[in-house]
Amino acid sequence: MLSGFATPIAPPRPEVRTPMLRAGIVGLPNVGKSTLFNAVTRTRKAEAANYPFCTIDPNVGIVTVPDARLAVLRDIAKTSVIIPAAVEFVDIAGLVKGASQGEGLGNKFLTHIREVDAIVQVVRCFEDADIHHVSGSVDPVRDIEVINTELMLSDLDTVQRRRERVAKDVKRGDKTAAAEEAVLAKLEAALAAGRPALVAELLPEERALSASFFLLSDKRTIFACNVRDSDLATADANPYVQQVREYVRTHMACEAVVISAQIESELIDLSPEEAAEFLRDLGVAESGIGALIRATYHLLGLRTYFTAGEKEVRAWTIHAGDTAPQAAGVIHSDFERGFIKAETVAYDDLVRCGSVAAARAEGVYRMEGKEYVVADGDVMLFKFAV
Repeated sequence: MLSGFATPIAPPRPEVRTPMLRAGIVGLPNVGKSTLFNAVTRTRKAEAANYPFCTIDPNVGIVTVPDARLAVLRDIAKTSVIIPAAVEFVDIAGLVKGASQGEGLGNKFLTHIREVDAIVQVVRCFEDADIHHVSGSVDPVRDIEVINTELMLSDLDTVQRRRERVAKDVKRGDKTAAAEEAVLAKLEAALAAGRPALVAELLPEERALSASFFLLSDKRTIFACNVRDSDLATADANPYVQQVREYVRTHMACEAVVISAQIESELIDLSPEEAAEFLRDLGVAESGIGALIRATYHLLGLRTYFTAGEKEVRAWTIHAGDTAPQAAGVIHSDFERGFIKAETVAYDDLVRCGSVAAARAEGVYRMEGKEYVVADGDVMLFKFAV
């Protein structure tokens, strides 16, 4: 079977370097952010209450990424140990209109958003007279626009201040400053027109430059439509969900997933078997949390490769586009520094063949060098020398 690594020398002391990127859960007060955070982290760390700003300082939790491929590889490798990939979620205080001018917990809220790599924006998509809505009524598109407007107003201020700083360098003929000014001008025009930096029309090289500005509305975003428990099985027919999907598709080029934060909170204390039965009774096959975590993982630009052996099957996190040496370096820096080759088989090929020996016989088990870009689902074994 495949082992975690194979080397011509004794393996070094473990030094796991898996990147841990952060996704921030945001939204208006009382839309289910803290309940959702507790569900994805399988804890009750975050206070969930029926009043605004019950979260002030952000809660942070490590979340394992559901991946059905691990169980399949476990059976092929004949091991009992599986270790999934993980990502970090942050529960951020609710935002209100005027946050960019310091209303509510605005300044603190915006600072916390600046520190995450991607955003999960929770949108309330259900009516309930017993749960207070900060705006007095349920209107998911309005709620999205409230948050996006505050992010864009903060960004507009950032862009305008930066343009003022580079103006002198531009006048002196500084080419770097001129390039920055050109990008800032495009961003300012987009933001002033009510379009987030994420969808501003920039060339690839301009997009790379804009990343250094750390704009709030430039962060990759996924929308979590929070529905009541009785609506989860028929969420596609929910008019609020339909509104959110259409809005984020046309205005932000983003994805929306459906969750029921209340259901997820009830699943926390159930065993996997009890949870599966609970969901079946509701008429749904899978918890919305699993889909949300996987979507967030990919939103962060992360991908998974596997090592599989008698000791364990493990999912390793890499960035999309990483080469084989970079993937090896996630396990240990020596693996990247002394990389020789990677023995590689695609997950689908290995499952179809049923074993490494059969994959070798069929010719789909191959050797890859330093230029190989690792594909999501590759099962790998590294050779190195230091």
